[in-house]
Amino acid sequence: MIRSDDIRKYAGELGFDFLGVAPARAAPHAEALERWLGAGFAADMSWMGRDAEKRADPSSVLAGARSVIAVGLSYFVQEPPPELWNDPLRGRIARYAWGPDYHEVMLPMLRELGNRLAAESDAPVAWRAYVDTGPVLERGVAEAAGLGFVGRNAMLINQEFGSLIFLGELITHIEFESDPAGNRQPAIEDSLCGRCRRCLDACPTGAFPREYVLDANRCISWLTIENRGAIPEALRPAMRNWVFGCDECQTVCPWVKQHSKPGRTRFLEFDAATCCPSLVELMRLDEAAFRERFAGTPVLRAKRRGLLRNAAVALGNAGDPAALPVLEEAMRDEEPLIREHAEWALKRLRGSAR
Repeated sequence: MIRSDDIRKYAGELGFDFLGVAPARAAPHAEALERWLGAGFAADMSWMGRDAEKRADPSSVLAGARSVIAVGLSYFVQEPPPELWNDPLRGRIARYAWGPDYHEVMLPMLRELGNRLAAESDAPVAWRAYVDTGPVLERGVAEAAGLGFVGRNAMLINQEFGSLIFLGELITHIEFESDPAGNRQPAIEDSLCGRCRRCLDACPTGAFPREYVLDANRCISWLTIENRGAIPEALRPAMRNWVFGCDECQTVCPWVKQHSKPGRTRFLEFDAATCCPSLVELMRLDEAAFRERFAGTPVLRAKRRGLLRNAAVALGNAGDPAALPVLEEAMRDEEPLIREHAEWALKRLRGSAR
């Protein structure tokens, strides 16, 4: 039997910031997934429903699984210079995308951890590694493993690093020596948010119908990344200058403000061209330039048509006539989605100018 302290040591050597072990059983609050799906809060992310049963119970992902190793990696980076971050002619990109795709960083680390486990075991070991790409309720598993608590914004908050963290899981047949942190099923009442509601109040689009529940249909992260169609006109003004993701509900959190810090593996950094790019420059990217500029980063997930759609909305919100020429150019783009949002932005700017 491998001790949880040993695997925690291995994880630290590989670059993870924290680790916990939980039994491979139904994640806390797994039943809430069905209610969330039934309410339509998953937007068009149909894969969430297809794998609902597997997501609820890690043992259904790997037959005979006994344990889930949950790991965390801080992605904290200092606040950008205000004169850049608050410039209305620059787009905002969520922190986690300020560099290489985290999947490409964390998955090799997790696989190395799995191989290390196998090498230390006297018997054959099976494992599955996931970084938000498999049917696992990551936050529920991490909470059960003692890595933190779920805040009112539905994010996992670690008491040492805040919520600017990546999570990953290793589901395995190994049964670990008792890990006190992973032997309980936390309840909602375990939240350490107290009376604080800053995250809920800060959401520009009102994406929280109630505490601990996120409506993806209204979330800027979904609207700018996963959403492949038009952004609802009623929500466009509230998106401000976010062009890929959104950090609003995290950066106002006292836990984030007080406890966020860089971790062992630092692969993200602030660079103005990547983190808050010129909206005019984004609007002029052709397909080749888009792929070259964002190669290896999560921003590619939005595709050119999605990123320029978002940039057009941000320019419409900028209130600056300097955006008019590039939006007029965008009206000739071959992508109807880009033309539609450029037209909206032009009407908004011309309306505000009168």
